[in-house]
Amino acid sequence: MLDRFNLTVYDGEFVSIVGPSGCGKSTLLRLVNGLIRPDAGEVFLDGRPVTGVPDNVGLVFQNDALLPWYSVYDNIRLALVMRGVPKENQPRRIHELIAMVGLEGFADQLPGTLSGGMRKRVALARALAYDPDVFLMDEPFGPLDAQTRISVGQEFLRIWQSLGKSVLFVTHDIEEAVALSDRVVVLSPRPARVIGDFSVDLPRPRDFYEIRFEPEFQRLHREIYQCLIQEAKAAFSPARGVAEGVHAQ
Repeated sequence: MLDRFNLTVYDGEFVSIVGPSGCGKSTLLRLVNGLIRPDAGEVFLDGRPVTGVPDNVGLVFQNDALLPWYSVYDNIRLALVMRGVPKENQPRRIHELIAMVGLEGFADQLPGTLSGGMRKRVALARALAYDPDVFLMDEPFGPLDAQTRISVGQEFLRIWQSLGKSVLFVTHDIEEAVALSDRVVVLSPRPARVIGDFSVDLPRPRDFYEIRFEPEFQRLHREIYQCLIQEAKAAFSPARGVAEGVHAQ
C-alpha cells in the first residue's frame, strides 16, 4: 500500500528504494511496470501515463525466473525473440551478452547445473537482451551469499555504468543501495510514503566493495539507517500503532 506517494526518476539515474518488509516496495515496481493499476493517482513514463505493460521497461525478479529446460543461450535468446530481433542477428548478440556477464563457456548449460550467482548473471543477460530503457529490479541479489552478492553487484555496476540506463532498484540492504545508487529513497512502514531522499555524492566509476570504506559512504549509511529506525519506532509506539493499524486495513 502506498499513500501520498510522489517519486521522479530521471534519465540514466540509479535510484534505490529501501524500507521495511511489506511497506509497498514491490507494489511500486508493479505499478511502474503496468502489472497493477493504482486506485488513485497516475504513473507516468516519459511523460505518458502507464496504462499497460510498457515495451521499454524490464523487470528483474528476486527469483531468476529462468526456464529450466532452456540452455543459457536459449534463455537469453528468448528476450531477443520477444524484442523482435531478426534471427540472423541473434547469435552474435547472445555471445556478446554471455561475454559481458562473464559466462563464456557456459552457453549450452541448463540453469540447474549453474550456481546461484551464475543464474543471476543469465537473468541479467536476458534483461540486457531485451534492451529496456528502464530496469526495475526487485531485490535481485537477495538470495545470494555475501561473496557472490559482491561479485554480481560489481558486474552489474560495471555494465550499468557503460549503458547509462535508468534503474529503480528495491533492496533491504542499505550498503548495497548506497554502493550502487545516485539516490536512495527511504519508505515508511505501510502505508508507504517517502520519508527520506538521499543523494549519493560518491565518485564514479565505483568499486562495489571498496567504496564502503569511504567516510561519505559511512555517513550516508548512518543517516539512512537512522531515518529507517526512527520511523519504525514511531510507527510501533503505543499511541500511533493502533491508529495506523486501522488505517492499513
